[in-house]
Amino acid sequence: MQQQLISETRQNRRTIATYPTYAEAQRAVDHLSDQNFPVQHVAIVADGLKFVEQVTGRLNYGRALLNGAISGALTGAFIGFLFGLFSFFAPLVSALNLALYGLLIGAVIGAIFGLISYALSGGQRDFSSLTSMQADRYHVMADPEVAADAERLLGNLRSTPTA
Repeated sequence: MQQQLISETRQNRRTIATYPTYAEAQRAVDHLSDQNFPVQHVAIVADGLKFVEQVTGRLNYGRALLNGAISGALTGAFIGFLFGLFSFFAPLVSALNLALYGLLIGAVIGAIFGLISYALSGGQRDFSSLTSMQADRYHVMADPEVAADAERLLGNLRSTPTA
């Protein structure tokens, strides 16, 4: 019963402020929190979402090999270091030795897997990229029973200079 009441209340939230960036919306909620406002009644809602894929470069066998080797080396070094810490006699020396071996073995295995995965792609995706979600604006919303107080507190934020 209480869960149903919570979900009904949250569907009726009011927009109390709108910001062009997430950082500004986050700053507004942080300001509310600093004023001892019950922030569990607040949400940041993104509007106008876009999926953006930024192409970072061309992918070929050499780059696939390098990317795989770097990824494998980092993973191998980390796992080797962790296993080395379990040594009873010289944990730091063992950790560094195993990290070095893990780095070398991981680089070789990563390079092999990088080449195999690129070869199996059949040239369908000959580029590398980074993906992100972006929004046009961010709404700070509050439950109806506290919305007026939140608007008043955020009005104080707008009138104070930012550092």
